[in-house]
Formats: sequence, structure tokens, C-alpha cells
Amino acid sequence: MELRQLKYFVEVAKREHISEAADALHIAQSAVSRQISNLEEELGIPLLKREGRNIKLTPVGKLFAEHAIIALQAIDNAKQKIDEYLDPERGTVRVGFPSSLASHILPEVISAFKKAYPNVSFHLRQGSNHFLMDAIKQSDIDLAFIGPAPTRDPDLRVDVLFKEKIVALLPDTHPLAAQTHISLRMLANDSFIFFPNGFILRKLAVDACLRAGFHPSVPFEGEDLDAIKGLVSAGIGVTLLPEVTLYETLPKNTVRIQIRDPEVTRKVGLISPQHRELAPSEKLFYDFVKGYFEGLLSINF
Repeated sequence: MELRQLKYFVEVAKREHISEAADALHIAQSAVSRQISNLEEELGIPLLKREGRNIKLTPVGKLFAEHAIIALQAIDNAKQKIDEYLDPERGTVRVGFPSSLASHILPEVISAFKKAYPNVSFHLRQGSNHFLMDAIKQSDIDLAFIGPAPTRDPDLRVDVLFKEKIVALLPDTHPLAAQTHISLRMLANDSFIFFPNGFILRKLAVDACLRAGFHPSVPFEGEDLDAIKGLVSAGIGVTLLPEVTLYETLPKNTVRIQIRDPEVTRKVGLISPQHRELAPSEKLFYDFVKGYFEGLLSINF
């Protein structure tokens, strides 16, 4: 079985058309047909069948295509890793991040890294904490910024980068809008706007309210930060957010107020695979990120 046979077959499987696959591969149609025939002969079973003027995959062909695609991806990844070992400063790093770190932390760190290593490329994936943790374990991404940083997961290496405060975001018409800091219990009768159940920031906020002695009323939910901020800006309710999400500018008609009782914080960290050695380009970025935050116990954004 040859690598080119797999490449030709996968291209035909994707398009279900031999001539279109040949055009995409920039080779003769007869060469594609011949290599697939050789593959079918070696496997001892048809992978394709003709239906009129079209080509369709047989049931076995569909199964084989799924595995062939995985095999080709693995080979491409292996070649990429070899290239990175030869020249770590020209590799690609797959980095995950949550939405709460997208507007400030991630751009700042990558910008600083690119000044030192301009030829390293990035493939970025945004997702929830659960998505990022699973993606690291499944090798879909190499490293991920995450907040709050997970604890006691044997499959993840966790490096805490800094601790930040969770603050209250209120409409500027709120009775407490002129305060510089408040007790969280002072918001017990307010309507809260949180992320839906299952989001880590929802759990963090609800747990804080419970520690303050009340169960928050949450008549409104938003699946992204902009939606939540917009609802607060419209005077519909209040929310609790990581301070980093309000670093650059406050939404119009809102105020940010520190919470003193109880103090609510989250630890932001960098996660990486516990049981896999990082490739040189990944290790380069990993070491840079750790150094970037080295010696900082907290950052006030």
C-alpha cells in the first residue's frame, strides 16, 4: 500500500468524482483510476461503485476513507514535528483559549512572542474549559490558556500564571453605582445575567453568591461576553465578570465595582499534556509564556 494511493483515494472519496479529483491533484484521470484499482486489488474488496455517471463509496469504502484520512493527517503531523525539530523557530503552535481571555491576555502574549520569534505560526481555537481540556488530552491542540485553572487532573500539566479579581458590572443607574466597592450580598435582590448552566464562569459566579448567603435570581442568560455586557448596559440586570474582560473599556452606561465580601477571584493558567513531551516550537512558546508571567502573583487589569 502506497502513500499516493491513499491520497488519491481520499481525494476521490471527498469529491465522489474521479475527474474532479484528478484535476485537484494535477494528474491524469487514468493515473487516479489505476492507483485506486491497485489499492482495491491489494485490499481484496471494492471501495468504489458506479451509479450512472457518478462514483459512490461502498460501505467498506466509507470505513476505509475515515481511517485513511486519519492516517494521512497523522503523517502530516509527524512531518510537521520533524520540521519543527530541525528548526523550532519556524514551527506551528496550536493554542486554545476561552472567550474571557481573548481580548487582552492572548493578543498581548502572542504579540510579545512574535517580536522574539517572528517565524513561528499559530493555529488558535476558542472554547469552553471542558473543550480546551479535552482538546489537550486528544492532542487536538498543544497548549491552552484557561481560567479558572483546573486542579487534580492527572492528564494535564497546569501552570498557574496569575490570579485576578471577579468584579460586579452594574448599570450606571443602579442604586449602588456610586460605590467604589460593595459586599456581594448587597446585590441579593437584583436580577443577574450569567452564562448558561455548564459554563465555568456561571458556576464561579453562583458559588460566590452562595458563599455570600443568597441564591441569585438569573432570569437572563447570554452565551457570550458581549451579550451579557449589552444586557447590563441596557439596565436589565447585573453580572459578575473577570476583571480582564473589562480591561480596555467599560460598556456604555455601566460601572465596574470591586467586591470585598467575599473576595472573588480566579486563577488563570496554562495547560499542556502531562504524558506527552512538547515539540520544540511548543516548548519555546510554553517557556516564553511562563517567563512572561514569572514572579507575578496577581495582575490588576
